[in-house]
Amino acid sequence: MAKDKNKKAKKANSSSDLNDPQCFFNRELSWLEFNRRVLHEAIDPRNPLLERVKFAAIFSANLDEFFMVRVASLQRQVEAEITSVTPDGRTAQQQLDEISQRLHPMVAQLQDLFETQLRPQLAAEGVCVLKYDELNPAQKDYLKQVFEKRVFPILTPLAVDPAHPFPLMSNLSLNLAVVLQDPETGGERFARVKVPDSLPRFVPLPIDLHPECDHSVVWAGVSLEQIIADNLEMLFPGMVIREHHLFRVTRDADLEVQEEEAENLAAAIAQEISKRRFSGSVVRFQFAPTMSEFVKETLIRGMNVDPNDLYMAQGWLATRDLMALMSLPLPHLKDQPWTPVIPKRLQALTEESIGEQETEDNIFQIIRQSDLMLHHPYESFSASVEQFILLAVRDPDVQAIKMTLYRTSSDSPIVKALISAAQSGKQVVALVEIKARFDEASNLNWARTLEEAGVHVIYGVIGLKTHTKVVLVVRQEGDEIRRYVHIGTGNYNAKTANLYTDLGLMSCREELGADLTDLFNYLTGCSKQKSFRKLLVAPVTLRDRMTQMIRREIEHCKADRPGRIIAKMNALIDPGIIEALYKASQAGVQIDLIIRGMCCLRPGLPGISENIRVISIVGRYLEHARIFYFHNAGQEEVYIGSADWMPRNLDRRVEAVTPVEDPVLMKELQAILAVQLADNRRAWELRSEGSYVQRQPQKGEPEWDAQVICMQQTQQGVSLQDFLRNAQKTGSAGQQSH
Repeated sequence: MAKDKNKKAKKANSSSDLNDPQCFFNRELSWLEFNRRVLHEAIDPRNPLLERVKFAAIFSANLDEFFMVRVASLQRQVEAEITSVTPDGRTAQQQLDEISQRLHPMVAQLQDLFETQLRPQLAAEGVCVLKYDELNPAQKDYLKQVFEKRVFPILTPLAVDPAHPFPLMSNLSLNLAVVLQDPETGGERFARVKVPDSLPRFVPLPIDLHPECDHSVVWAGVSLEQIIADNLEMLFPGMVIREHHLFRVTRDADLEVQEEEAENLAAAIAQEISKRRFSGSVVRFQFAPTMSEFVKETLIRGMNVDPNDLYMAQGWLATRDLMALMSLPLPHLKDQPWTPVIPKRLQALTEESIGEQETEDNIFQIIRQSDLMLHHPYESFSASVEQFILLAVRDPDVQAIKMTLYRTSSDSPIVKALISAAQSGKQVVALVEIKARFDEASNLNWARTLEEAGVHVIYGVIGLKTHTKVVLVVRQEGDEIRRYVHIGTGNYNAKTANLYTDLGLMSCREELGADLTDLFNYLTGCSKQKSFRKLLVAPVTLRDRMTQMIRREIEHCKADRPGRIIAKMNALIDPGIIEALYKASQAGVQIDLIIRGMCCLRPGLPGISENIRVISIVGRYLEHARIFYFHNAGQEEVYIGSADWMPRNLDRRVEAVTPVEDPVLMKELQAILAVQLADNRRAWELRSEGSYVQRQPQKGEPEWDAQVICMQQTQQGVSLQDFLRNAQKTGSAGQQSH
């Protein structure tokens, strides 16, 4: 099959053939390959044990969202009898069939991994995830007491009979299906018991009941559903428990709100959120292999499950809950802890200086000296972005603060600062994107809290999500007004700032300040802004400008000048951008793409994309920054921003991408790209047939882990360029012991 595709792709060697389906990978299948790379991190013995468990949990959580959104969307297309095909030539049903074919072996691999490797290795380290048949009578007695005191009062068994309709089952709920027999009549009954998600998934045993092993036990616990299953007779007194089986339900969880018809968008979304847990159709039914046909058929019929949506689980269901083990105090089983470093230019700031208008160390003065680039999580988010906003709140010369909030943390200092600013009389505008998937409820709550404090809250633009990450601070300085900006690639979220790699630019360049002023007017008013001075803004100018810059590299090659493009992002999906890149490759432009997740472009096709190389980096931190480099015949241009090359980012979201014009910062961004392109520890190379192959250090070659290099460089307090020069001399960079 792969050989046939390659033959067809080789024929598509002219510009007119660049839309041939053989020139594209399928979006959904490409995502599955990304999640396979995540699973590999759980398999890779080079990673510390608990980090492997973490990646197993992430793989599982990723699949949950994939089913709730992507699989659900495909199923809706099938039900609506939509027959259109994707750029790679597949119908919705064909995609569902191939997803199932690829996914079942991956899920089985995860279950086998945990049962045969991770669980035994955890036990050898004193972390015992126990099965009920491994318990002794004393341990079972203790867990029975736990059940009676803490679990039993919460449970609500639901019978199914003519007087009791089939119960509603919430999304991602873990349940026990129970078959009962009346000892007097011999009749059988069916019931469902939900495993309460208000309690921890694992119940620890006290130290005096830890299993006896050849080594000391640090933690031993049993899953909650096993405890419930062993005590079902308390829920159904007088009945005989014939059988019980664990199962899990995943529902379509995408919100469907007709924005143009909604009189109150916030109220409409709040209503949809309340319905989402129960009303979405079932898109995945996970069940234990011991489940009888009677129980399976009862559940399939009761929930109207399509037989293609059945996933038998040989091991643990909801493997995502294994993330709880990361809280165990076992540092030798985890990555070395990392404390983000205060950016060198901000290290002189102190708590006392924050808010003092004339202090020599004022952050505004630092930004006035030159633009400031931030690289998280290597550099501290709290000591930079949060302090920038806190200073703006306290500074009496700051007249206005405007920012976008796409996803924020549950205990956000930034939101509290905005409330304080509004209460002190400052003009505060917050655009809270209440359509941010799975954060709708949280963002609605924040929006209401902000509104009550006097903040001008905007819910976005009808028909568009506001995904851009920007802050605008307007400050009175003598007789002038000066505008300070932060333009980033990541959310204003202190928690994810420690988990995602992101970039941010702080500047007081007049053109950027003017552009952000226009952007906020576009977002908050009725502006029909058609152009910006420096910013590339979607859906207004971003697509056209990116395409123009790709074409410019083509023109350079045609004039016998070198053409070069390097782009780093989360996903490359857009057919128009892909076609432009193919044309650039055909013209001789050398293109390197660093795409963490989905990539629909096929590299290395003769006559089409042989000058394009694609790598993906999956490591300790989620690669989230977007960087775009164009050589431009030596007049280099570098951009950062919030947008991937996807139709939704270019056409259906408000995004902002900014040029980085400070020569020093431009070189730093190029160094980041160079480090990632040289990675031989976490990088995977995409082959033309669709497989990814992880790079390995060649014999005698040092290991280069891009994320470790950035940690080491930040710790030393030197530029990445200087660090790389020193590392080349010593050959010791990029390696981290555990």
